[in-house]
Amino acid sequence: MADRFADLSAGLAEVGCEALLVLARSSQDPDLAPFVGAVHLGDCYLVAPRTGAAAAPAYLAYLTPMERDEAAASGLGLLSPEALDLIRWVSESPDAADFMAGAVGKAFELAGIAPGRIALAGHGQAGVIVEACSQLMEKGWSFVPGNGLILAVRKRKTAAEIAAIRTAAEGTCAAFRAVAGLLAACVQRDDGSLWLESEPLRVARLRDEVARVIADHGLEQPKGNIIAPGEEGGVPHSTGTPDRVLRAGESLIVDLYPRGTLWADCTRTFCVGTPPEPLARAYAAVRDALETAHLRSAPGVCGWDLQEAVCTLFDRGGYPTQISSPGTTVGYVHNLGHGVGYDLHEQPIFKKVAGAKGILREGDVFTLEPGLYDPTPGTGYGVRLEDLVWLGPDGLESLTPLPYELDPRAW
Repeated sequence: MADRFADLSAGLAEVGCEALLVLARSSQDPDLAPFVGAVHLGDCYLVAPRTGAAAAPAYLAYLTPMERDEAAASGLGLLSPEALDLIRWVSESPDAADFMAGAVGKAFELAGIAPGRIALAGHGQAGVIVEACSQLMEKGWSFVPGNGLILAVRKRKTAAEIAAIRTAAEGTCAAFRAVAGLLAACVQRDDGSLWLESEPLRVARLRDEVARVIADHGLEQPKGNIIAPGEEGGVPHSTGTPDRVLRAGESLIVDLYPRGTLWADCTRTFCVGTPPEPLARAYAAVRDALETAHLRSAPGVCGWDLQEAVCTLFDRGGYPTQISSPGTTVGYVHNLGHGVGYDLHEQPIFKKVAGAKGILREGDVFTLEPGLYDPTPGTGYGVRLEDLVWLGPDGLESLTPLPYELDPRAW
């Protein structure tokens, strides 16, 4: 954690700010959690001076005495409701923005931060924050966006964060194995429909099984999941129609992204029975692309360079890509991956951008997820293979070491 605050201090200096202020509705706010750990708080503020302090690198303001023990578990300097004069602000400033301005101003005073330029982050009530900042600006403060700074600071994961992502990844892998088990147990009827336990196998049945396994592992799915057969999987973010009966010979994209303390993300593609030639060919191309991405991922590599390498492979196979055919809805239609951590999508990124946000570094956790898509009704398919990986001191490690085979019986 000391390294993280050192990185934060350097980042604040780079943007010319005296401190970071995070206004959070809870300690699970992705802009706050990297600094406070697994504590449970409601509305709270983080004030981190650029140079830190002898007593603490940052201060955590909590707004109710009932949360004092949770706040103390953060290890940061504490600004209690009494120290913040919250009773005074409640009585004098019942309006939420007035209250916030008074409490934040007092927090600055207690943290020894004089009026100046502040990096502002968090995910609170926009209107309240705008008005509170307007009042503080009248007293000499100025504010610039700080969310990007936090994204950069938390890009390199700590040992505790890697452990939390591993936990979420383990539950994710268990859910995939459960799905593969149900698919492997299916019986194909003469009309091509798949049946399980004397009834048609629908997307909803698989989704129920995923929910059960994810919950058994203490995880949640706040953003849902993707279980998309055939041409539905040909549109990458289509979640799949719950009542749709699965059929032999069609693709089935399963993309799971549950959250514990931090997120995990993984995708596999299945096909029960013999895949048609276009699907088999696309699957082979995607698997080759994933292998190439694994082999080329190393510290100092630019994510966009990996994207270009994968596009080149697909171009040679005759598939349109975002580079060869911008805006295409067929072929390779998205970027190669994204960082994973406190948000499902964070740094590093695989877009064509300048700066460190697109450079792979030791400590990064990210996905590699090439895919090929054809949304044609009746004959379309989707193929995506996504690994969650950690670029550790010994090189790239898959945190989702699952089989890649289309045939669930091979699992």
